[in-house]
Amino acid sequence: MPMGTYQQVKDELKKLGIDDYEVVDHPAAHTTEEADRYIAGREGVRTKTMFLKGKKKKFYMVIMDDKKRIDFHEFQDLTGAKRVSMARPEDLQEQLGLAPGIVSPFGLLNNTAYNVQVYFDQDIVDEPIQTFHPNENTHTIFIKTPDLFKFLKAESYDPEIIDL
Repeated sequence: MPMGTYQQVKDELKKLGIDDYEVVDHPAAHTTEEADRYIAGREGVRTKTMFLKGKKKKFYMVIMDDKKRIDFHEFQDLTGAKRVSMARPEDLQEQLGLAPGIVSPFGLLNNTAYNVQVYFDQDIVDEPIQTFHPNENTHTIFIKTPDLFKFLKAESYDPEIIDL
């Protein structure tokens, strides 16, 4: 599978008529802490996107505030998922065309199997703007939450909101 690209994200957002977003270009960021330094002082919840694997090759994307830690047992209790752990880099490449550290909802553009269930933590759904790497870690996109949900719906994903 080809790697996801920033151009791919821009093209898709344009096709969907989503053009009210901001992008900050910066040196490659390998952690959320590093990325946050490049975008300090700008409005938008700092997110982290976890790509998880469960029993029987089930995949889950969990989007939450980057300051929070995920409790796998709580996630399993809330979702009914079984034997959940972080997905391996090979799974990430195979399912989303992304490398570790660049995971975001925009990787779903490459998920031709549509086999990923998307979850948002309740804490960030009411935030007006969310931040992500748009398939490359040299940019951070600030996208309005309703536009992000519009993108996910257009890509045939129906995110669930859970209280982590």
